[in-house]
Amino acid sequence: MRRASPAGGSPVPADLVPLAEVVRSGFVESVHFGSAVALAPDGRVAVARGPVSAPVLPRSSAKPFQALACLLAGAPLEGPSLAIAAGSHTGEDVHVRLVNDMLAAAGLGAGALGCPPDWPEDEAARHAMIRAGLGPSRERMNCSGKHAAMLAAAVASGLPTGTYLDPAHPVQRRVRAAVEDLAGEKAAHVAVDGCGAPLFGVSLAGLARAVRALVVAPPGSAERAVADAMRAHPEYVGGTGHVNTRLMRALPGAVVKGGAEGVLVVALASGHAAAVKVIDGSPRATTAVALAALRAAGGDVTGAEEFLTVPVLGGGVPVGEIHALGER
Repeated sequence: MRRASPAGGSPVPADLVPLAEVVRSGFVESVHFGSAVALAPDGRVAVARGPVSAPVLPRSSAKPFQALACLLAGAPLEGPSLAIAAGSHTGEDVHVRLVNDMLAAAGLGAGALGCPPDWPEDEAARHAMIRAGLGPSRERMNCSGKHAAMLAAAVASGLPTGTYLDPAHPVQRRVRAAVEDLAGEKAAHVAVDGCGAPLFGVSLAGLARAVRALVVAPPGSAERAVADAMRAHPEYVGGTGHVNTRLMRALPGAVVKGGAEGVLVVALASGHAAAVKVIDGSPRATTAVALAALRAAGGDVTGAEEFLTVPVLGGGVPVGEIHALGER
């Protein structure tokens, strides 16, 4: 059953479940609803909460699959460049240098990027830019690594770069094929992401299958190369203080990638995988929910205990917490 959207768009699933609650001074202040799925190492669904077969827009959680498509198209990506292609960097100087190096290797400049100008997410970098009298730039936008990889893929394939964001462009067709192949299902919806790139909607279970496919792929495969690059260079998947970077460091061998509007995928080295969608779009509880689902599926999340809750502050000190429901 699905309830009609008040905006007249796609219907909202009616069987969404409470995933996390916000407790302030012993009072439940709010609840996040959505859906979550976790897979066992053999790929079967071990935990399903809510409509996990309903399509979602993966947003930046799809970046590892987009990076795979660029690699398969011939883009010369490895190590940090492959990690930043699969990441949402925080716009630090080290990220910008790498993006510019990727573009230069393809014979291009920052003007070729199709993502919009933005301020860096990293606070120190943003303040330094303001002090220097600088404004937003395309290289600082968190998706610029992905866009540089798409441009590199177009150049490597002898394809035009000016239209690389067109869903009909061969690079984007390859992205769609990669997403569908990894997810094991056809795209249910085609949208435009916040950075301007095409976005292919699949089910939450499909997202979990897709991220699991990266970590269980055989060594030497392109899929495994993406997972290995992200795991070896988590600072390029996020950045200083970024929760995805911190979680990958806390769980060696894990692949973690969040996306806007409350989406998160996590795959452990064991082959356990999870995907989460919070329907209100807030990401604040997604890590706790994903870890709870992985643990319920038998995954070992030892070392990541600090991520199982999020402090709720009052007067600058903790007075409560956000935690996944079913974990208390």
